[in-house]
Amino acid sequence: MLLGAWDYPQRDIDAYFAMLDRIAREAAPDVARATNGIGRARAISDHLFDRLGFCGNTNDYYDPRNSFLTEVLDRRTGIPISLSVVYLEVARRVGVIAQGVNFPGHFLVRVAIEDAWLFVDPFSGGRALTPSDLEELLRKTTTPDAVLEPSVIAAATKRQIVARMLVNLAGIYGRTGDLPRSLDVLERLAILEPSNPRIARDLAQLRERVDGLN
Repeated sequence: MLLGAWDYPQRDIDAYFAMLDRIAREAAPDVARATNGIGRARAISDHLFDRLGFCGNTNDYYDPRNSFLTEVLDRRTGIPISLSVVYLEVARRVGVIAQGVNFPGHFLVRVAIEDAWLFVDPFSGGRALTPSDLEELLRKTTTPDAVLEPSVIAAATKRQIVARMLVNLAGIYGRTGDLPRSLDVLERLAILEPSNPRIARDLAQLRERVDGLN
C-alpha cells in the first residue's frame, strides 16, 4: 500500500484496507458455496474480474499507477503483479490458500486445490493455466527453448513480491527518464536487498547520474 506514497502523501491507507475487506466480504458467500479448490479459485476470479471489472491495463502497461495498489483498487486496472496482490489479499481474507509466483516476465498466482496447485493469471481475467499454458508463457517471456522447472513456479515471499514491484517501478521511471523517482525506488530496493550486488551497482551508477544533473 505504501508504494506510490511519495506521489500521494495524503492517501488514507486504512480506507484501502477496508476496501479489500469489503471486496472479500462480498466474495465470501460464493467461495463458501464452492465444493472444491478449483471452484473456490474460480469464485474469487469471477468476483474480481467479472463482477467488479478488474482487468489488465493493456492500453498503458507502463503507467506507474499500475504498480500502486491504491490506484489499482481505485481504477480497477493494473499489471500482473499488482492484480495478483489484490487476488492474494482477497484469497487470504476468505480462507483460500494462495501464493504469488515469481514467474519470469509475468507474475502469477497459485491456489491450493486439494493435493495440487492451480495456476491463475489475474492479468488475463483470472484464467486458469495448464502446464502447457505455463510452458508456452515461459517461452514467450524468456527464450523459445525454455523448459518449465519447479523453481520457475515456486512460491514468492512477500519480500520478493515487494522487491519485484520496486524493480518494475524503477524500470518504468527509467523508461520515461524520471531519474529522481527511479533513484527513490532503488534506494528502497537497496533496503530490502542490502546484499544484492546488482542493486548496489545500479544504485551507485544512478546516484552519479542524478548528481551530474544537479
